[in-house]
Amino acid sequence: MSTRQNGAQNDGAARLIVGNCVDVMRNWADGIIKLTVTSPPYDGLRDYKGYDFPFEEIANELFRVTAEGGVVVWVVGDRINGGRSLTSFRQALTFQRIGFTAHDVMIYQKKNTPFTRSNAYTNAYEMMFVLSKGKPATFNPLKAPTQRHGYEMLTHNKLPDGINKKKLGKLNKEKTRTNIWSYAVGLGGTTNDKIAFQHPAVFPEKLALDHILSWSNPGDLVLDPMCGSGTTGKMALLQGRAFIGIDISPEYIAIARQRLEASGIPVAIEQNLVPPG
Repeated sequence: MSTRQNGAQNDGAARLIVGNCVDVMRNWADGIIKLTVTSPPYDGLRDYKGYDFPFEEIANELFRVTAEGGVVVWVVGDRINGGRSLTSFRQALTFQRIGFTAHDVMIYQKKNTPFTRSNAYTNAYEMMFVLSKGKPATFNPLKAPTQRHGYEMLTHNKLPDGINKKKLGKLNKEKTRTNIWSYAVGLGGTTNDKIAFQHPAVFPEKLALDHILSWSNPGDLVLDPMCGSGTTGKMALLQGRAFIGIDISPEYIAIARQRLEASGIPVAIEQNLVPPG
């Protein structure tokens, strides 16, 4: 008999848990998380209080706890010094091997990156792998305004003779956004919460918000298993989702709690005291 329980059930809007995310998730029932939005440590580029990062164990537990039709958004980059590490691609292939569908490969473009390189173009992006368990159950496409709209003579039915044939057609006022999303970074871009920058790697609130709106609906349970400063939680809760954030660092959980409470969201901190089942 399994000792796992539905420890992640949506019995409260906000939960922050101090613990190793693998141990925490191992006590949860299968298929209970609708959306995960997270940005893991990679290539040792930041000092995360000396904690390690058991990637494959995390990936396997994420697959198990993700609901059918659920989505994991995995925001990750590569070490570039000495040649690209290609960590991001290796992780994506691992997710695919354990059963996730690589639903989309998106780009997070940083509008104002200060990191120039002497022998290559300035690196200004990270990958956003949108991994689904089967076909995504939810997709609320974000829209962008079109340059032209209204009725125009539009090309159609171009034959091998190369002659453009036209007929009257309608151009919509907006269209679904592309899969390259651009955000300003730093104070005022990433967030206005100064406390967030006590964490060494903060991604933009708007990035988290856009994925939360795209792949979930109000009332859905959103997870960040390495929640850091709490960006995913803040945006999920402000949009009427439930949220669980896990981090092995009590200091980072304290930052996340302070950010949530500053946004009017009271939350208690839990310790993962239950041994893995």
